[in-house]
Amino acid sequence: MITLEALTKDFGATRAVNQLSVNIAPGKVTGFLGPNGAGKSTTMCMILGLDAPSQGQALLNSVPYAKLRYPMHTVGAHISGTAGHPGHSPRTFLKALAQSNRISATRVDAVLTEVGLQSVASKRIGGFSLGMRQRLGIAAALLGDPQILILDEPMNGLDAEGIGWIRALMRTRAEQGGTIFVSSHLMSEVQQVADHLILIGRGALITEAPTQELIKEFTQQVITVRSPKATALAGLLERTGIEVMATAVDQLEVIGMPLEGVGSLAFAGGIELHELSVTHGSLENAYNQLTHDTVEYSAELSGGVART
Repeated sequence: MITLEALTKDFGATRAVNQLSVNIAPGKVTGFLGPNGAGKSTTMCMILGLDAPSQGQALLNSVPYAKLRYPMHTVGAHISGTAGHPGHSPRTFLKALAQSNRISATRVDAVLTEVGLQSVASKRIGGFSLGMRQRLGIAAALLGDPQILILDEPMNGLDAEGIGWIRALMRTRAEQGGTIFVSSHLMSEVQQVADHLILIGRGALITEAPTQELIKEFTQQVITVRSPKATALAGLLERTGIEVMATAVDQLEVIGMPLEGVGSLAFAGGIELHELSVTHGSLENAYNQLTHDTVEYSAELSGGVART
């Protein structure tokens, strides 16, 4: 369990994290989301003892990080985006970490194999791509076989195979009872892997909820209908006060009526259907709605259309 109790961090007159209180539970992947400058990295740094809270505390299994004698056995973290000195090799970098935390040297080769770096274990880190350095950082996080993993933007620089690999790694460790706390701006990936979400803005908690519940609550359900008599069906639907939009000659999108209701109305009107399907909103839609008022920086597209 990761426990944040009224966690607060001030940098001079600027409050980066404001009275943040949440529990990050084992057995699930918890996504940590928020706009740039929301306080996500600062929060992770306080959990790991890299920043001292101005108020409150962060606990790992009820203990502050600084009081863990060999912390890599309890928590593994990758938050910098890179790992190791450019002149070192992955093997020497991981061996030094292992010795500092009384981890068996055999564990070094095990994690190098797990992250796919065994073939370059003796190469200089300075020649690695961003994706390879991400894998090395994750290898360091896994070194002590910890129950808790804290990962900040772990998918940056990874190709499609690498993203699939890290997604499977997080899911597997959560299913084995681990606590996975991950921050990412890749909403589609977070939606696929996270069981629970914590959203913050301007350092404060916006909401936390199971992923699917949050998406369902803050997005609209859209029914897609295809029919050779789409115009006639649109007329029936509009008479009930339902919002209908024609997206093609034979296709409609319906908002405000359940799928069963659309099907029953078409059947009663003798209208042939070629498709009747439902699309739930995306995490990106819910995220944009929830964080709209907490965005620190925004851009404007040509034509005056604002976009975060």
